Amino acid sequence: MTSSWTGSTFIRQRRTDEDLADDDDAVISGGLFPTSLRRRGILPTGCCSDPRMKLHANADFGPNPHHPEDPARIEYIMRTLKANGLVFKGSDADLLKILKKEPAKYMYRIPAREATREEICTVHHPQHFSWVEGLSKKPTDELRLLSSKLDQGRDSLYVGSMTFEASLISAGGAIETCKHVVNGTVKNAIAVIRPPGHHAEFNQAMGFCLFNNVPIAAKICQTEYPEKCRKVLILDWDVHHGNGIQNMFYDDANILYISIHVYMNGAFYPGKPDNPMTPDGGIEMCGAGPGLGKNINIGWHEQGMGDAEYMHAFQKIVMPIAYEFDPDLVIISAGFDAADGDELGGCFVTPECYAHMTHMLMSLANGKVAVCLEGGYNLEAISKSALAVAQTLMGEPPPRLEPNKKLNKDAARLIAKVQAIQAPYWECMRPGIVDVQDLKDQGSMRLHDVIRKAQRQGLQEKHNMIPMYIHRDILFRSFENQVLVTPGLFSARKLLIIVHDPPELHAQPDPLTNRLDAHNTYMVDGVTEYINWAIANNFGVIDINVPHYITHPQDNDAFTPRPNEKALQAQIQDLITYIWDNHLQIHDADNIFLMGVGNAYLGIKVLLINRDVKSRISGVVNFVNGNLRPVKSDVDQDLSGWYKENSRVYVANDHACWADADYTRKVHKRRFGTVIRSDVNGLTRMMREHFGDVQQWVMGRLSSEEDEEEGHGDTTEEEKFA
Repeated sequence: MTSSWTGSTFIRQRRTDEDLADDDDAVISGGLFPTSLRRRGILPTGCCSDPRMKLHANADFGPNPHHPEDPARIEYIMRTLKANGLVFKGSDADLLKILKKEPAKYMYRIPAREATREEICTVHHPQHFSWVEGLSKKPTDELRLLSSKLDQGRDSLYVGSMTFEASLISAGGAIETCKHVVNGTVKNAIAVIRPPGHHAEFNQAMGFCLFNNVPIAAKICQTEYPEKCRKVLILDWDVHHGNGIQNMFYDDANILYISIHVYMNGAFYPGKPDNPMTPDGGIEMCGAGPGLGKNINIGWHEQGMGDAEYMHAFQKIVMPIAYEFDPDLVIISAGFDAADGDELGGCFVTPECYAHMTHMLMSLANGKVAVCLEGGYNLEAISKSALAVAQTLMGEPPPRLEPNKKLNKDAARLIAKVQAIQAPYWECMRPGIVDVQDLKDQGSMRLHDVIRKAQRQGLQEKHNMIPMYIHRDILFRSFENQVLVTPGLFSARKLLIIVHDPPELHAQPDPLTNRLDAHNTYMVDGVTEYINWAIANNFGVIDINVPHYITHPQDNDAFTPRPNEKALQAQIQDLITYIWDNHLQIHDADNIFLMGVGNAYLGIKVLLINRDVKSRISGVVNFVNGNLRPVKSDVDQDLSGWYKENSRVYVANDHACWADADYTRKVHKRRFGTVIRSDVNGLTRMMREHFGDVQQWVMGRLSSEEDEEEGHGDTTEEEKFA
């Protein structure tokens, strides 16, 4: 018996389950395998491939025939599997003898075959089948012309005289691989096949794909094994969205399609760069009709994603939903173009990560997992990745992932959005998800607005502080009630202007339901202590709260990220310069102190740079746990020196600037002010830790003209409401 992947030498014989139970050497789908091992679940991993699929090639067209979807793709993978001892190099008979004794030693050979017209037309239009079939009858010149037309835009395809035959074998290989897994011939399997399939639509070829292999195999298994294979999970980790699979099963309740891909707001293939609003692949595409909730897109905002992002997606979205769906079969559309080294995909998923993702999926469907090759165009990357997947299927524990890989923040936010979008359809997605529209209908308010209202009431009751009226309409709408002042502000000889972030919130949610109760939530405000001290020492105070977000009536997002530094700086600059121009510049105070807390300390920076205030400012105190920014000016060459001499900048102990010796030396230069490393972390802790130091420093810098008397006469009514 020869060693062949075509399966022509395998014995084929149909037997009932009763027959198999009586025969310890029963024939199972083409080869002898001990039923006693089958009963105990000791089965090999299957592998399906066929060299005839390499006949689909671009070799006949043009002086530069190389194409990313190269026949060498499957050759390199099979060569790697053989070199690492996963594939037996002897005869089929010898392989079966070995597998009887050691089922996990080698992979079981699953014969590929040509898919039939009827099988392919379970998901494709008959006219599409006829179009692909017609390629084998076209002359070379016509195929060359057709390829030149197809190799553009979303089509992105080449065709040849053997494309039809290779496509039939690729689809047939996927079918046989999945059938072997479903009927229990093998515990799991990998199909090293091409051309790929997940872009092929119901009625057209697209994106290197002729027939959509995985949907064909899924429907055949559902049809032929209705008791064993009712629900199928298709997990597509190709870097491109599998638009064809999505559209074929968009309203199917028994096919759960999950795709992890680069989306880039629709601009990444199969989106149209000239029309980035192409809907395929968007996270809002959730299915329709009976299939609502059975389509899940995790579309990355950019390339460059790696192990941390993919593992996060699996842990937060893929596996919880997959467990709730409880599939009978898992099919992985295994494109390896997100692998580290694939320039077309531009991502950094390692073989170790592919192994871990495979291992997690093997916990589903009693381990019935079929892996079908899709994209992947760096031969070394796809070979290493496929090897890691195959080794995991065969029972090797996944290799250790490199620790401490930092999760992309925008990717984490995307996962949270996907969770919110899928929450109506999956119980496991609901904990922690907020239905904003429903809450607004109940008359709710955002907590930061409630907190500021409470702060205002507290400061008004204790110190008679009132909101400053801002004449500019846009600023007033944005900062209404966010700027509070002490009465009689213009009679004060000493001023403290505090520009700060909102108070810190600390909460402990319920570990099971993720519910957050008010009695387990704490507001920590380090600013109030400084306001109390300043007023007790006859300072006039302007308290400027800079919210991370300005509430708008039309808001419906459950999560809104903080503004980036550029947006925050522009927001603060308009406000702080308005207050200086209209209130502080004309004030007769002998001493004005500025204090910046958190990211809002950017307000201090923009005021110093955009207004000539040096002669009026007695000192600057900043508390920084975010970006540490320099104060320098091309117009005022003395500004950095002045800032160094007249500031104290407390920086959190765990700030990144202390981790690098060169950067540490840099932050001690003039433009960063007098930087002091705190012994603690967190804004509130820093403010409490250095409260005494700040008091002493501020009081020591009061000008000699400062009146030692505590008061300056009675405050008029006009001054109270200045």
